[in-house]
Amino acid sequence: MTEVVGRNAPRRDARAKVTGSARYGYDVALPGMLHAKVLRSPHAHARVVSIDTSAADALAGVAAVLTRDRLGAMMTTFGSLIKDQPVVAVDTVRYVGDVVAAVAAVDERTALAALDLIDVTYELLPTVADIAEALAENAPELFPEAPPGFTPHYGPGAHATLRPARNVSFEYGHTTGSPDAWDDCDHIFTDTFHFPRMHHMHLEPYVSVSTAAADRLEVWTSNQMPFQLRQELARLFGVAESVVRVHGEYIGGGFGGKSNCRTEHIGLRLSQLAGGRPVRFCMTLEEAFLTISQHKATLTLRTGIKADGTFVARQSTVLLDAGAYSEYSPFVAEKAGYRMPGAYRWQHIDTMCWTVHTNTVPAGAFRGFGGTQATWANERQLDLIAQRLGIDPFDLRCRNMLDLGEQTVPGERPIDSDLKLGLDLVADAIRYHARPHVPGRGIGIAMACKDGGGMNKFAQARVKIDVNGNVYLSAGLTEMGQGGHSALSQIAADVLGTEPARVRFTDVDTDYSPFDSGTNSSSGIVVTGRAVADAAERARRQVLEFAAESLDLPVEQLDLRDWQVIADGVGHPLPRMIQQVYGGTGFEFSAEGQYKAAFSSETPFETQAAFWEIGWAAAEVKVDVETGKVDVLQLVISGDAGKVINHLGARGQDEGAAVMGLGQALFEELRYEGTDLLNGEALNYRVPMADDLPASFVSITQEQGHGSGPFGSKGLGEGGMLPVPPAIAAAIADAVGVQLTELPMTPERVLDAIDRRQATI
Repeated sequence: MTEVVGRNAPRRDARAKVTGSARYGYDVALPGMLHAKVLRSPHAHARVVSIDTSAADALAGVAAVLTRDRLGAMMTTFGSLIKDQPVVAVDTVRYVGDVVAAVAAVDERTALAALDLIDVTYELLPTVADIAEALAENAPELFPEAPPGFTPHYGPGAHATLRPARNVSFEYGHTTGSPDAWDDCDHIFTDTFHFPRMHHMHLEPYVSVSTAAADRLEVWTSNQMPFQLRQELARLFGVAESVVRVHGEYIGGGFGGKSNCRTEHIGLRLSQLAGGRPVRFCMTLEEAFLTISQHKATLTLRTGIKADGTFVARQSTVLLDAGAYSEYSPFVAEKAGYRMPGAYRWQHIDTMCWTVHTNTVPAGAFRGFGGTQATWANERQLDLIAQRLGIDPFDLRCRNMLDLGEQTVPGERPIDSDLKLGLDLVADAIRYHARPHVPGRGIGIAMACKDGGGMNKFAQARVKIDVNGNVYLSAGLTEMGQGGHSALSQIAADVLGTEPARVRFTDVDTDYSPFDSGTNSSSGIVVTGRAVADAAERARRQVLEFAAESLDLPVEQLDLRDWQVIADGVGHPLPRMIQQVYGGTGFEFSAEGQYKAAFSSETPFETQAAFWEIGWAAAEVKVDVETGKVDVLQLVISGDAGKVINHLGARGQDEGAAVMGLGQALFEELRYEGTDLLNGEALNYRVPMADDLPASFVSITQEQGHGSGPFGSKGLGEGGMLPVPPAIAAAIADAVGVQLTELPMTPERVLDAIDRRQATI
């Protein structure tokens, strides 16, 4: 049998997905199922004076109505580190779209009709539309009383504070080195960058089916983190986690948005009120726009350097617009702050990141998780500094980038990619050093670096092998289009010396699947993959020890291949050996494995990064100086997989991420007028289309071999997104001489920058 890992194999779910037989959360249906809809606030900030549901209760076909008075023993708020988001509005609504009430009825039409019959009286309150308004001295305080919350424990250099200022829910700070480093700087530059709010735009809506009995709460859902969802639902309903069962279905795209509670908590409470009948809660796409978004951000960088361009010190202030509730904002703040140094060497780092509440849609996890904001500001300022000093941006990067094996900060995992090698690859592919100087055309490069695999993540896995060599692989990794189940199956098959077709990835079910911290942070291959490899190795050892006893040979002389034990070049079929011992009743080998990064008191987050996810990008653009329109002619992106598990999967991750980066660079932005969302629907929200793709779109998957995952692998999926916007911005600067500091780089913003430059000439 040839090596399984590294094959360019089709994904195991490909046929089911293209034929429509794959079951997503959207497809789940149970007998007697009710349908839920929610009433959303039309006001950005108001006190809920009264709610009258009598007409809705009386409507034929309505089985349950949920308001603040019908929460029963349920906890009223949920969240991550800070529990401040209400299940339904208790006393105050804080953004247009906040959930006020919910209805379960025999069909969606009846549920919607019932919502129209609910009479809510509001008392309007002052609003804050953006970060500047929220931080103003006379701003209304959105949370006069502190919600429940806590700060994590950190290692050297890191700290956090709750409510450090008005309308600020969380502060993360990180400091290394001595501030005396500023005295050694020949130049100090301060620049501010702006980053837009984006929507996840996953094709499958937020959806779940829930049933509630006296001793059982059960949900079928499209959620990236089934075990964390189980934990939060158990807390909300005041029950043991063993009472809650979460079925993890296929996910039709998540990108961070399908974490935490979305529909499940409301569906379960409505099921309780409806006597245990199943409740399906499926949002529309327009409702998804009102549920979660990426963080808008303002980032100010004060950077000190030497005359030759050597970086010395950086002070960063990051203000994240958290929207109305905290959601995953504290974790995003940690990562945005921690990733501000980029892939470069510094003597002194001083970062402060605040999550600021505004009367807008809550912000949470989004692909890149703080790295998108940090990379935009970091790479853009590097290009600005290069221009000011008259140094080529490529050379300035090479002068300051971290070396393979060098630590980013004391105690952290050393860099596990050759950054210069990757930058050379994309630069050579686009002919950066031989670029012609054509008016209106330019080439730019950028690089991104993020700690991958999540913080303190843990995963378990289980491998069973039946008499005939069929493998049953169980793990908690959810499949949301990234090909994780295929890649994990290849890892197990390679370790066991069998074909991937013989490996079945079992359904994700919190009652039976081994624990997993969640599918995020590009963690699947390294964190869950290490657990799978461990379980497969243990199962393989069991098989060989069994065969060694049967054959009366030392286990070290045996090998396992195609469900035969090989001894001295001779194959011994295992089915016959097993039947000789256990008879015709059958038998299964079974083993469990796990992985967790080791605890370290010397590391800021008390565990080292699982790996470093690096992205490189180069872009060539054409800019119309009359209209400001930017056409991307070439886009080259690259990531380091360490060792590729599945070539198609690796390529798909990098290219999909790059297209999201293209959208972020040129098109995507949730636009507000005050506290009113203007483009919260698919027809008005601009995403990349097929004809927006560059004529030349090249991805280079590197296999540098330094990863900490199975066979030297590393995670992919986010790194390919991060460097694309700054690479395009650098290309625009090369083309027309304007340095943009705000995304997206729309024709209006590009033309305005060109006009301002012309006015100064």
